[in-house]
Order: sequence, then C-alpha cells, then structure tokens
Amino acid sequence: MEQGEKTFLGRGWNFPPSFDRINNANQMASGLTDIEESIWIILRTTPGERIMQPQFGCHINRVVFEQLSANLITEINHIIGHALLHFEPRIKFLHAEVSEVASPEGVIHIRIDYKVITTNTRHNIVYPFYLDEGTNISF
Repeated sequence: MEQGEKTFLGRGWNFPPSFDRINNANQMASGLTDIEESIWIILRTTPGERIMQPQFGCHINRVVFEQLSANLITEINHIIGHALLHFEPRIKFLHAEVSEVASPEGVIHIRIDYKVITTNTRHNIVYPFYLDEGTNISF
C-alpha cells in the first residue's frame, strides 16, 4: 500500500498499544490494519466499559453459555452487525458466518465479512469467541 492510501483509510494507535523507545513515540497503525484493529476493539469491548462512551462496544457476551443453534447464529449476526454499523463508519458489515460446531474448548470461529466503503473492497476477519467460557483469545 502506498502511504497516501494508508492515511486515506485512517490512522490510529496500534492495538494493543506499543511504543517506540528510540523515537519516544507510540506505534501507529494505518489503512486496513487500523480498520481491523478497530473491529477487534469493538468486538472485545462490552458496552459500559468505556468511560464517557457507555454505548460503545458489542453485546456478544450476552450469548455466552447459550446452546449453538440456528437462532443463536442469527442473533450473533445481528449483534455484530449492529455494533459495527454504529461504531465503525469506514466499513459496511456484510455478514458474519459462525462455525456450526464448537470445538472441545468451547470456541466458535466467527468469520466477519465486510466492505471498506471508500475503496469498495471486500475483506474478512475471523474472530474466535469462547462460547462456554466467555473469554476471548488475546492478540
């Protein structure tokens, strides 16, 4: 990617935050990396956790300990779509595909398909979610 395209899509702090000791500055993410990190932040934040922005985040933790079914998959799609619609304006949420079978550890893999609005390009990320334990895999 060229530098202009990276800043065109946005630029922000790396997540998790990291710092460059040589230049005495924080590490920055730009372009598609910044968008992907933003999606991860939205999905991993429970509404009410962020000071001064109590609505920010995703209610995905509401489905912890639920039985995996077609209804639950539809609900997960709605929850993720709602969160991304409100908190990531650079993308259009297309669909979330949930793995039909939870692993023995209770993790389901949620593939999130989205389109970057300004470039009209399609992308996806896979978000691991612990259905039985209610914790997410760290970066």
